Amino acid sequence: MPRAATVTHPTGTPDRRGARRLPPIATLSIAAGLLVLVALASLAIGTRQVPLDVVFGAFASPVAGDADQVVVRDLRLPRAVIGIMAGAALGVVAALLQGATRNPLADPGLLGINAGASLAVVAAIAFLGVASPFGFIWFAFGGAAVAAAVVFAIGSTGGAGATPAKLALTGAALTAATTPLVTLLLISDEGTLSQFRFWSVGSLSGRGLETAAVLWPFLVAGLVLAAWLAGRLNLLALGDDVARGLGVRLATTRVVTAVAVIILAGTATSLAGPIALLGLAVAHAARGLVGGDYRWITPLAGVLGAIVLLAADVIGRVVVAPAELEAGIVAAIVGAPVLIALVRRTKGTSL
Repeated sequence: MPRAATVTHPTGTPDRRGARRLPPIATLSIAAGLLVLVALASLAIGTRQVPLDVVFGAFASPVAGDADQVVVRDLRLPRAVIGIMAGAALGVVAALLQGATRNPLADPGLLGINAGASLAVVAAIAFLGVASPFGFIWFAFGGAAVAAAVVFAIGSTGGAGATPAKLALTGAALTAATTPLVTLLLISDEGTLSQFRFWSVGSLSGRGLETAAVLWPFLVAGLVLAAWLAGRLNLLALGDDVARGLGVRLATTRVVTAVAVIILAGTATSLAGPIALLGLAVAHAARGLVGGDYRWITPLAGVLGAIVLLAADVIGRVVVAPAELEAGIVAAIVGAPVLIALVRRTKGTSL
């Protein structure tokens, strides 16, 4: 029986289906252009439709008191900025997790990071009276950071180190441990439930540019670390022994990965709440588009994450107008089929 044809791409990743991919730089450029279009749609589309010339005029020639321009500048611009930041962080952190753990199902939501952020936010609402999205950000960031640190610390114990199975089980155990605590706090106080319900579904509304102004340095720091890690993740994909033989310091690489994951996951959760499955979906989409080179997967996953989250927010504004469907719900509808497909593909195999 003849062997399947193998096509080698610029990333060095063979494609046994024989399908040709665009050069990675072309794919990334197209994705960046699509992000610009989706960002414009985010500024123009909603319950109140705003023409594109008015959108541009809101920044080029602002008119005091113009209702459409106020909507664009004060309401939709913050949502677009936060959507781009949170989506990029979610995409990049999922790519890092999947590359570092060699686990195709690695995602902040599946590794208990969202659960830690949720517990911290509920505790802040219940015991400290925090009531605004801007007030939630530090507690969400701290909870996500602690949860990620716990998962990596426990999952790294033992001779085998941080194996995919150990990290996944640790994340599941952390989620199982925190969920009853969250439920207990919610059912004990109706006000806490009301405040948490808005945050927990994942949304871009209700956040101002001051939130983005506080968190952008963390996002930049996480992205810089991700860029440093990208080439090393390519070597880790060859196995620990090969990577070590090629000069990769495994302990240093995994520690830096953990720091980057903590920063990016904490930033994304602080900005938009616990958005589930989006990072998982876009990281796999990026791999399918550019092959197995994390120097391209990582930035493309960030751009695709921003596109999907912004698009989910726009869809949520119009699908049940004049009401809104939160972006986290729309993103989960997109991500759930991807998770099901991955589980079916990995059936009978070891993660």
